[in-house]
Amino acid sequence: MMGCNALLLMCVLFTGKHLISDPQGHPLVNNGTKTGNNMLATAHLTTASLVRDIEKHPSFKGFGKLLLPYDNNAAYYNTPINNIGSLMPYHNAINPDEVVRAVNHLIDNAESGKTIFYSIYSEAQRKQDPNKENAGLFFYRGDPGAPFAIICPGGGFSYVGSLHEGFPLASQISQKKLNAFVIRYRIGSERWATEDLAAAIRFIFENSSLLKVSSNNYSLWGGSAGARMVGNIAYYGVNEFVEGNFPKPITAVIAYTGQSLYDKSFPATFITVSDDDRIANVSTVERRVRNLKNVGVIISYERYKNAGHGFGLGTGTDAAGWLYKAVQFWQSQMSR
Repeated sequence: MMGCNALLLMCVLFTGKHLISDPQGHPLVNNGTKTGNNMLATAHLTTASLVRDIEKHPSFKGFGKLLLPYDNNAAYYNTPINNIGSLMPYHNAINPDEVVRAVNHLIDNAESGKTIFYSIYSEAQRKQDPNKENAGLFFYRGDPGAPFAIICPGGGFSYVGSLHEGFPLASQISQKKLNAFVIRYRIGSERWATEDLAAAIRFIFENSSLLKVSSNNYSLWGGSAGARMVGNIAYYGVNEFVEGNFPKPITAVIAYTGQSLYDKSFPATFITVSDDDRIANVSTVERRVRNLKNVGVIISYERYKNAGHGFGLGTGTDAAGWLYKAVQFWQSQMSR
């Protein structure tokens, strides 16, 4: 178990009060209303805020770029959050209001003195491989001592779609009194990403008392490329990718991926996809569902019609509300 001082060296906490300007140069304060005075207040983002306002926000000092899809987002700095979908081409049903609410949730937590970002690698590991600076966990707190989920956003391993497929989901899960982490993994390799997920699981287990989460009944969630990461852990186990003796999750939540791995050691699994998904073929997904059922794995399967690929919370599609079904499935396995 890692001591308190060692954990503090590995985590990053930044809070602060600051003014951010909208595209017209008006400062945004609290709920994003314009103000003509210089009163300092925590600056909430609005859909009119720019991509640079996310990265440069004082609450995210030192790790702001890791909220965004790419390792270098400078080319998109002037993109308003209203058009944030242009940064995530593999995703669908992107809702700027949900993005803003989920990011403001982090800002509020930082302002209240809570740690919102943790590096999952030691300083020595990051020096040995500087690319590991781009890996870590964003934390949305539920009740102290409650189980945790790690959410793995997709992006084809060419970007990480946390703004749409990570933070909004984690915010909703935390409102169910469960703890939720969103992983920012290294871009460019499925192997790297899966290693980062295993390292994140190890980090949480080794620091569960300080994080105030239960290491029992944890769940892994992923969409698209993120679902491949979850599937890799469900199939190979955590210990294939990191040293130690860590259990598989109690449930896996796997959204819209054509990955076909399965065996009888899989955890109970919630799977979802949409008929009009142009990346994950429904027949491939359903073949995996059948294979998992045939080897005795507990499965819950939700098939939608018009949600497309990478639908996040599914708002505005027939997949809206799927997250609550997945949470209920997770909770049902806890009671077992």
